[in-house]
Amino acid sequence: MTDFTDHIGLRVRFYDPLGTRYGFPTFPYQSAPTGLATRRQLRAAGLRPGGHDPVAQILWRRGKRVAYLYRLDWAKPKRIATPAQRDAIAKALTARRTCRYCGHVKPYYIPRRYGCCLDCHGGH
Repeated sequence: MTDFTDHIGLRVRFYDPLGTRYGFPTFPYQSAPTGLATRRQLRAAGLRPGGHDPVAQILWRRGKRVAYLYRLDWAKPKRIATPAQRDAIAKALTARRTCRYCGHVKPYYIPRRYGCCLDCHGGH
């Protein structure tokens, strides 16, 4: 794999803005062009991809790590859960903490491996 040599002579790995080498526009770590953001960056800005596919990627750690980039101008605001959705989520999370044998709600999620709380598992 060859590296790109930039205009000041530095070797830059994973620089392929046209996608000729990687088949997808690719940039090195911390070198994304303006107007593109990762999912995490979108989320921090209160946005989401809005159903659009990524338009580029960032590669680092010898190509073992990848972060997809989305266009900011296509991003949409994050969705807000309705009160009914929040209630359903709360019930589901409570069910994950409720032991099926003793019925107690524990401060931790019941291990799926045991199917019961750690107190009941110790008694079996």
